[in-house]
Formats: sequence, C-alpha cells, structure tokens
Amino acid sequence: MTQFTISIVVAGGCWGILFLMALENIFPPIPSEVIMGLGGIAVAQGDMNFWLVLGFGTVGTVLGNLGWYEVGRRLGYQRLKPLVDRHGRWFTMEWEDVEKLHGHFRRRGGVTVFLFRFMPFGRTVISIPAGMLKMPFGRFLLFTAAGSAIWNTILLGAGYFLGTQYDRIQSYIGPAAIAIFAAMILWYIYRVVTWKPRSERQARG
Repeated sequence: MTQFTISIVVAGGCWGILFLMALENIFPPIPSEVIMGLGGIAVAQGDMNFWLVLGFGTVGTVLGNLGWYEVGRRLGYQRLKPLVDRHGRWFTMEWEDVEKLHGHFRRRGGVTVFLFRFMPFGRTVISIPAGMLKMPFGRFLLFTAAGSAIWNTILLGAGYFLGTQYDRIQSYIGPAAIAIFAAMILWYIYRVVTWKPRSERQARG
C-alpha cells in the first residue's frame, strides 16, 4: 500500500495527493500520515510547494468526508429507529439516546466534527452521523476543513522535518493509534456487557 501511495504522489504531484486524501477518507487503510508525510518530504527536497500540498491535501480530505456526509443525509436518522429498537444492546443506546444525540449535533456538532479530525480512528466515521442528524452543511464544511487543515499541517510538517525518513512518522503515530484503538474496543465491550435498557435502570432506581 505504501508503494502504491508513493507512485501516485510521484506521478500526480499535488493532484495525486488530493486524490489519495479523498480516497483515504473513503478507504481508510490508505493512511493520511504516509500521504502527507510523503508530501512533506517532497517539500523538503524542493519538489513541491508547502502551501499547495496543504491546500490540495485538505481539499481531498473534505471531499472524501462530504461523500460520507451525503450518505448519512440520504439515509436519515429516522431509519435507525427499527434497528435501535431491536438491537439497542449492540448500539448501547435507545431511541431516546439517539434523539439526544440529534440535539447535541444541532447545538455542538461543529466542535464534535472538528475534534474528531485529530483522532486516528473516527475521523471519517463522524461524517455519517453528522449527515444523518442533518447537521447544517455549511457548519459541517467549515469545521471539517478547519480540523483537516490543522491535522494535515502537522503531518506535512512532520514529513518536512524528518526528511526522507518518512517511516519514522508512523513509528511515532502508530503506537498511539494502536493504544487508542485497543482502548476503544475494551470500552465498547464493557458498554455492551454492562448496558441495560432505561426502563430496567429506572425500575431498579
């Protein structure tokens, strides 16, 4: 996968980075850390312009997220109700929780989308509930672009300062990503095991 990424960046330049960053948000196994890291290396070697790489990379990120936002918007959160009613334990929520989440996105959806852009896992997934819960398109676009620009700047800068040693980017980010992913899995298992319907909790209370 890394060799494929290198070949696209070499052949396509900034347009290649735009394409890869859009694809990364549709097909997550292509890591943005490597894509923007390679862009930073190219900038350090004088083959690309920092601001062009950042701009094209951020546009690609936004485009990829817009695709998932539109998927969520077309589905609509009301279609979740039969699933939540039937499989609430696996979602660890009831329909009342979905309604509360809907209200949260109405009030603070922008901040949520912005913060998720810095998470190794969930950067793309957050676009689906944002669309399903009808987060205003302008707010989604603004906070996605802002968070993506900052994250891409960090990755681009890492690639620039590490020069040709782009593999070291993953050596720093990889362990942290694995630890976060493991914690998320354990947290989910704990939630499923301990979750109880609200009616049962109220009865015991």
